[in-house]
Amino acid sequence: MEKKGKRIVSLVMMMLLFFIVIAANFQGCFSAASQTTIKGKSITPANDRGGSAVFPVTGNVYPAGHYSVILNIGNPPKAFDLDIDTGSDLTWVQCDAPCTGCTKPSDKLYNPKNNRVPCSSSLCQAVSTGQNYNCDTPADQCDYEVQYADLGSSLGVLLSDYFPLRLTNSSLLQPRIAFGCGYDQKYLGPHSPPDTAGILGLGRGKASILSQLRTLGITKNVVGHCFSRVEGGYLFFGDRLLPPSGITWTPMLRGSSDTLYSSGPAELLFGGKPTGIRALKLIFDSGSSYTYFNAQVYKSILDLVRKDLSGKPLKDAPKEKALPVCWKTAKPIKSIFDVKSFFKPLTINFTNAKNVKLQLAPEDYLILTVSTSKNLLQVPCTRQPYI
Repeated sequence: MEKKGKRIVSLVMMMLLFFIVIAANFQGCFSAASQTTIKGKSITPANDRGGSAVFPVTGNVYPAGHYSVILNIGNPPKAFDLDIDTGSDLTWVQCDAPCTGCTKPSDKLYNPKNNRVPCSSSLCQAVSTGQNYNCDTPADQCDYEVQYADLGSSLGVLLSDYFPLRLTNSSLLQPRIAFGCGYDQKYLGPHSPPDTAGILGLGRGKASILSQLRTLGITKNVVGHCFSRVEGGYLFFGDRLLPPSGITWTPMLRGSSDTLYSSGPAELLFGGKPTGIRALKLIFDSGSSYTYFNAQVYKSILDLVRKDLSGKPLKDAPKEKALPVCWKTAKPIKSIFDVKSFFKPLTINFTNAKNVKLQLAPEDYLILTVSTSKNLLQVPCTRQPYI
């Protein structure tokens, strides 16, 4: 059974520290290599035959709260829109079978074609943590169950099919990839079935589509995504799109049990000054579009922001229900830039790398929303995080 760890910090590219909308023209990027060693500021391909696969991204941070890409599966190919998730390994789509919590109408279901992955497969071992579920013989089908910390779970059967890919070197390939065909999805609390047809798992485990492409020799084990403040962006597999400059690198922790992308310890600065918040363990997880801290860290940061706002023309708006922690202005404002001078930047200092900092300007951690009061705009902060 694959389990997603509880999210401490997710999608540092978006870095929604306080649920505050990202305004126009910002683009944040994330890239990670599970097995490829990065030296300096670029990755040198091993040969000229490799390439990268690039996918347009749709979605936004707020109010949609997720990003997705379209992948083709099968021959002839059928398009499936998948929620991008670097926090889990298994890619799955809604199965055309009797199901619970179905995600999509019939035109977005996958129809199995006697292409089940057997229990004897090493990939079955990877998604079931060494336990073959309901396997009487090695030839039995491989059942899987994925549990997500904040959304619910997916239960289904492991299949394999063609995933047509057009690479940046103009090659058109059709690798056969193992993925899940989900027939029982459960959602926690207020969550309802998503708009997408399934999940694109981009974690570091063996069952990840990225790891499978590397095993087949198609791309390096590198994944990257760039998201716009307003809408969309792009996702890529492989090492052919990494710019030679303009990126600051920080090492990912490596270990036999590491399936998540984690940068190791970091400290938080407010207005360029230490906050006393150290040894943060940051997890990069695109499956959650907001950044979460544990309750103690969250409260400390919020206290710093509120103290710094003392005497400034912003007031708490506890009755505004769009988001739990909000401020409002006396006059209507047109954009987040009208109030950014009231807030100081937040900086994450990666302490296991020399002089590597991620600075978050106020417009990168504030969301501007329309107040329930007529002609008022509010500047909200983030909800209580998962702990």
